[in-house]
Amino acid sequence: MRPEPTSVRYNDWRQVDLPQADAFKPVLPVSVIIPYYQTPHETEKTLAALEGQSYPRELVEVVVVDDGSEPPFQAPEASPLRIKVVRQRRCGFGLARARNAGARVAAHDILLFLDSDMLPEAGWIAGHARWHHRLSDVLTVGIRKSVATDAVSADAIRGRPGPLSALFLDSPVAEHSVERHLLRTNDLTSKGDEPFSVVVGAHFGIRRAFYDAIGGSDEGFRRWGVEDVELGYRAYAHGGLLAPVRDATAWHQGVGSDRRATKQVSNTVNRGIGAHRIPHRNYRSASPGRFFQVPQYIVTLDGRRLRADQAIRAAAKVLADPVHDLVVRIQIGPAANDRFEYVQNELRPDPRVRVNPSRSALDEFPVSAFHVELPGEVVFARGLIDRMRAELGDAVQVRSLMRNGSWVSMTRVWALHRARRTGLSPAVFGDVRLVSGTRLRAAAVQESARVGDKETAEIAEIAEIAPYPARRDVVLEEVRSLRGPAAALRFARRVGGGCWWRLADWWLTLRGWLSRR
Repeated sequence: MRPEPTSVRYNDWRQVDLPQADAFKPVLPVSVIIPYYQTPHETEKTLAALEGQSYPRELVEVVVVDDGSEPPFQAPEASPLRIKVVRQRRCGFGLARARNAGARVAAHDILLFLDSDMLPEAGWIAGHARWHHRLSDVLTVGIRKSVATDAVSADAIRGRPGPLSALFLDSPVAEHSVERHLLRTNDLTSKGDEPFSVVVGAHFGIRRAFYDAIGGSDEGFRRWGVEDVELGYRAYAHGGLLAPVRDATAWHQGVGSDRRATKQVSNTVNRGIGAHRIPHRNYRSASPGRFFQVPQYIVTLDGRRLRADQAIRAAAKVLADPVHDLVVRIQIGPAANDRFEYVQNELRPDPRVRVNPSRSALDEFPVSAFHVELPGEVVFARGLIDRMRAELGDAVQVRSLMRNGSWVSMTRVWALHRARRTGLSPAVFGDVRLVSGTRLRAAAVQESARVGDKETAEIAEIAEIAPYPARRDVVLEEVRSLRGPAAALRFARRVGGGCWWRLADWWLTLRGWLSRR
């Protein structure tokens, strides 16, 4: 069976039609990649555990990537495993480089990454590979537990009559934080936007093509910490399915660590890199004035029907929005004219602006969290991005139809990637919310503001619309649809907000009239 791209709603991996574990028949070969740095005793046990896998041994290769250890790693001569050893120069913490090096030399398309101090249970490879036989864009996350293994030898692991857990019956077992995250997210099936936090590098699986598509492991991380979550975020942002695999358990050798304090410091230091790479509230504090390597919002503004000065004003208005963690991409039509040069000279030096970008928003910003489509003929009140985000909620897309037939929309990037791979609409992968322009405080500009008209109305001077619907029938319909006190309270707040906005607008108008007297 040829692996297919994911087409489930949200991250609901339960919708995937997988064979039962006892009915699974492996046919695809697998490469197990083990980054190694001066852990000879632990790695000896890890390889011993791999010898006892239920997966056909002729379909398995093991790639050990030595990150400049002294002495270098030597593959056991008597091992029945097919082991390939790669050695790289030590340049600080080299986990990401080791993973990428292992992926480059791996002979097979299914890549399973395993730390050198992990002991996989017999069904570990099969548990991961079962998913990768079916899907081309799934990242599988196994279960990790920690236990003291000093009293257990490699020979005892090879000669065990049952599961590895039988060797640790008298030892305390520590559950990993993965379990807490799975519990909080209903095994990653909830609609929340943080399933990627479950990814830990101790062991995970991914197909080579998808690993390459998301950019592999980020070699910018030169210290321990955050690099696994960042990889998980890119897999999630590219529309990949994150699947917890409970029949793929591996045991970490050792409950505690004498380097725990050092690792904590390293993890804290690396959060600065993570803040630039992961546009999520849990990893980024977007205080005013900050600009990040991966913006949270990408706003594509269609200015092809606007005059040059109107296009500049429209872009400037988006840039002045309270939500500043964004980039504006403005299309203004053919480049070989004075209009283009004028707009480009005004806007191009700004690092948050792209004028007539040659690539699509999805290609230029593949992992920014939200993509916004904004026609140039739409005027909006301050705070549009924040209002759209609030209306989006946990849906995959929010859309609003303007009176001139144009659409305003905000879409989660993972749904756009998944739609591109499958040829389906983003609406297939989750909820789509339709809201009125008045809810977004947006309206279509009149015809006189378009390119070529003789009148001089400017886009920044067109009146903004209140958030409360003005038409009586719309209001009555909304009142009839209220269900419960919470909905009634939200409606009352919106009515109050609309009245306050109108009163403030009248007061400003009166004050302006008095000042001219």
